[in-house]
Amino acid sequence: MRVASVDLGTNSTRLLVADVEDGRLHDVVRRLKITRLGEGVDERKRLLPAPIARVRNVLTDFRREAEQFGAERTLAVATSAVRDAENGEAFLGEVEWSYGFKTRLLSGHDEAELTFRGASTGRDVPQNTLVIDIGGGSTELVVGGTVGLSFHDSLNMGGVRLTERFLHSDPPTKGELDACSAAAHELLAQGVPREVRPQTAIGVAGTITSIAALDLGLAEYDPDQVQGHRLSREGIRAQLERLAALPLAERREIPALDPDRAPVIVAGTVILGEVLDHFGLDGLEASEHDILDGAALEAAELPEPEEGEAPPGAYTCC
Repeated sequence: MRVASVDLGTNSTRLLVADVEDGRLHDVVRRLKITRLGEGVDERKRLLPAPIARVRNVLTDFRREAEQFGAERTLAVATSAVRDAENGEAFLGEVEWSYGFKTRLLSGHDEAELTFRGASTGRDVPQNTLVIDIGGGSTELVVGGTVGLSFHDSLNMGGVRLTERFLHSDPPTKGELDACSAAAHELLAQGVPREVRPQTAIGVAGTITSIAALDLGLAEYDPDQVQGHRLSREGIRAQLERLAALPLAERREIPALDPDRAPVIVAGTVILGEVLDHFGLDGLEASEHDILDGAALEAAELPEPEEGEAPPGAYTCC
């Protein structure tokens, strides 16, 4: 079955069109647009009109591509920003009615499980493997393997959220960076029991894959080279020092880094370093497969779509 999945993330909106066969995915096309849906949500607890408009414009293109490539089912999943917003469910009602996508608002638990399912697609993940997904509003931590999950949590720290809270100077000051690190450290200490000690780690999603591309020194982003790249703790620290020393205008010019990700990449890199320190890991493997892949597998399990009335809350989100 050919399916499409859409990830309505806090920082980006992404599309995957893929063929699902025997529980495996065969990519047709992947798209990513930085839309910052979560802009201002941490402070105001609402999705704001400008970010909503940016996402709408992207979804118009994504719907066209899903139809062009013949997707039979489309599932759009929403994460931290939509969870935290008072008008989040109304926004999803509008998405479902306006674009014809089945929508699902993921809890932190759902997000962790779907992330692990995506990261383990097409491979055997050794038991006691940590999967790290640093998003715009939250970070998902999942430990598991071939026999199932042993731990998962969703922490309210992400690149957008911590940038808005702590990194106000350009470039950020040492005091701001220290405050950002301390906040991540505290959330990890509160949310993750000390007995959780994974043996290895896989990192997914744009923050980690971008850092991997920088570590590789790529002239332009290449997912084939990023996939499976081993990021050391020392390499991550070196990229943090490099990124934090540059003003935003210069970060936007770094090869292989999406210019629209530059505003939040420093906070994301801080989070990654703190996660590895907390678990005592010396590095991780970068992976291109994540929650978007998990959502594509879920899309294949959806019933055949039926036309009906507008979902509750449609057209009332803003």
